[in-house]
Amino acid sequence: MEIQKFYLGNTEEDMEFMPIIPLNEDSENTDDDKIPQELILLPLRNTVLFPGVVIPITVGRDKSIKAVHDAYKADKMIGVIAQKDSNVEEPEEADLYRVGTVAKIVKLIKMPDGGTTIIIQGRKRFALKEMVSTDPYFKIKI
Repeated sequence: MEIQKFYLGNTEEDMEFMPIIPLNEDSENTDDDKIPQELILLPLRNTVLFPGVVIPITVGRDKSIKAVHDAYKADKMIGVIAQKDSNVEEPEEADLYRVGTVAKIVKLIKMPDGGTTIIIQGRKRFALKEMVSTDPYFKIKI
């Protein structure tokens, strides 16, 4: 059996390196990144955020948009946690997993269509200890 090799014209030296994880380690240890014991919570559908990873999230629910804006105005720290069932439109505490990731909102972008997109970076894993409030959005103790 003959193995065919394909040449794409790019060597490893020619490829551009684009990190998705910032290489600046000092930015994680600044005073403004202290993780509070009480966080605003953003439930995610079909997405899990891991510490160190940077991802864009399109925020669509009114509750989530208010949560993101309030967290951005405060310390830019928000808890993100995955929903057990992505078809649930308005999740309750029972619809959420108990482990999530504390994230820093790197950028908040208001889209031309009125939607909101955020770029978040996972900081540290957390366990949901207690739900403090559900209105106007989820607020938790970790």
